[in-house]
Amino acid sequence: MAGSRLRTPVFAGLAVFTGVALAACGSSSPSTSSSGSPSSSSSSNPLASAAPSGSVVVGSANFPENELLAEIYVLALQGKGVKVTPKFNIGAREVYYPQVENGSVSIIPEYNGALLTTSVDPSSTAASTAQVDAALTAKLPSSLEILTPAPAQDKDSVTVTQAYAKAHNLTSIAQLTPLASSITFGGPPEFKTRADGLPGLKKNYGLTFKGFDPLDESGPITLAALVDGKVQAADVFTTTPQIITDKLVSLADPKNNFAAQNVVPLVYKKALTPTITSTLNAISAKLTTQALLQMDQAVILGHANYSTVAAGFLKAEGLS
Repeated sequence: MAGSRLRTPVFAGLAVFTGVALAACGSSSPSTSSSGSPSSSSSSNPLASAAPSGSVVVGSANFPENELLAEIYVLALQGKGVKVTPKFNIGAREVYYPQVENGSVSIIPEYNGALLTTSVDPSSTAASTAQVDAALTAKLPSSLEILTPAPAQDKDSVTVTQAYAKAHNLTSIAQLTPLASSITFGGPPEFKTRADGLPGLKKNYGLTFKGFDPLDESGPITLAALVDGKVQAADVFTTTPQIITDKLVSLADPKNNFAAQNVVPLVYKKALTPTITSTLNAISAKLTTQALLQMDQAVILGHANYSTVAAGFLKAEGLS
């Protein structure tokens, strides 16, 4: 769904929360409420303060990364004295978006590009973060607002193995030009004709590949084909945890072939207070793709406790 470039201070901090998270791996599932979502009661949050500063419902979609992001929001807001009711695992965007629009959910972690083209303006061709955010700001319903987007992105990428990147000195899609005729590319079947798939890579980077193997969507078949050398490059989401474990590299996309998918708080305007806004914006400022990738690895592959990983991130980044 953005390049996995490493920021040294974040990596040092991540070592702290990843170590803590993995220590919690004795439990094969996150701390949960009766609904099966990560637990976020203020009584169990050591970061919570006593002074109330607003009351909100924080929701999440029905997949692990989004629940983790929501847990980060919950713990940080509770730490600032905000009364929070978690409402995790709501479902797909078609289910939760109307709930944010009518205020029954106050805050949810979103991905700006997908939000724009699925729920706000399906005809939009905005690609960069600035373009996507400007389009959202202009066209969101009057009851909604996006706050500051994080550098972190969960989006499509052209991904290669570390060994292949090292052998050919690759960091960017643009550097594939002399190699494309020897590359078999892997991805979901629709990638062959999708505007940002093979046609987009040809239009934006002049790439014509040797062949295309229809595989799955950033899943085990694609990852195995990449690691085994059956394909030399593939469409892989930038926060797929196996990027770490399988030693992969997501190449930079300087021409924005793939539209921005920055993590961004989508909020119901009437629920906002200065404390809520500043707290969520502070999280966004510290949340990189690499940080999110490592947290995903901890909770998805390491079965770490969601709350432990979320609290570790906040502590490592000086947000608690």
